[in-house]
Amino acid sequence: MPQVIVAIGAGSIGQAIARRVSAGKHVLLADIRADNAELAAKTLDDAGFTVSTATVDVSSRASVEALVQKATALGEIWGLIHAAGVSPSQASPETILKVDLYGTALVLELFGNVMARGGSGIVIASQSGHRLPPLSAEHNKALATTPTEDLLALPMLQPVTDSLHAYQLSKRGNSLRVMAEAVRWGKRGARINTISPGIIITPLANDELKGPRGPGYRRMIEASAAGRAGTPDEVGNVGALLMGPEGAFITGSDFLMDGGVTAAWWFGDLGPK
Repeated sequence: MPQVIVAIGAGSIGQAIARRVSAGKHVLLADIRADNAELAAKTLDDAGFTVSTATVDVSSRASVEALVQKATALGEIWGLIHAAGVSPSQASPETILKVDLYGTALVLELFGNVMARGGSGIVIASQSGHRLPPLSAEHNKALATTPTEDLLALPMLQPVTDSLHAYQLSKRGNSLRVMAEAVRWGKRGARINTISPGIIITPLANDELKGPRGPGYRRMIEASAAGRAGTPDEVGNVGALLMGPEGAFITGSDFLMDGGVTAAWWFGDLGPK
């Protein structure tokens, strides 16, 4: 039976990880926009990969369930790359919470039910989750373990009216959710981790750099130890480690890779004065 890698979000980061872990496997590329998935599929097909495409809205249970059905019809689900999401400059707080927080929990829940033994997954979170002040133990547990369909009704989310705050909570929630899901996935012999990238040059990052938060993003780059933005290929390298045999002892972990931006935020020149 073919081994299947499901990549949700057909952008630069999802493709970069898929290229490194999908040789000899069947890639199912899913995106909310069919044209994005088809364009990415052509690139991978031209590079020798076996690829199918699907349209998915991660904020819809029915849509994610249909994706799971399509994936399992292709073969064993050997890998999951969840790189879909919206940024603070692209969406309202309500949409960010629905896509980035609820949508990720939904993907983890449904694909966690079908992962093959020995399989692994990656969720793309963000450095933004690391700039949120510490949450209480109660709030951490709520984000990590509240049933998916009850998640958006959490009292801690009701006062959120700022898109950046919604994004930070969502990304913190992603890493906490993955830690909790790693326990459940482990019972199937599968692993799941998050990567929290900093500013990686993708179309989404370019939207941010050109938007109202652009000056802040440029200041983060300038003040970081690396002094530059990252590339999708660098995220792909970390993804390959975490999904491959070299990462077999790693699960439930979050890998911050931001060129030192978070360090500068908490202990350098970037943080609030």
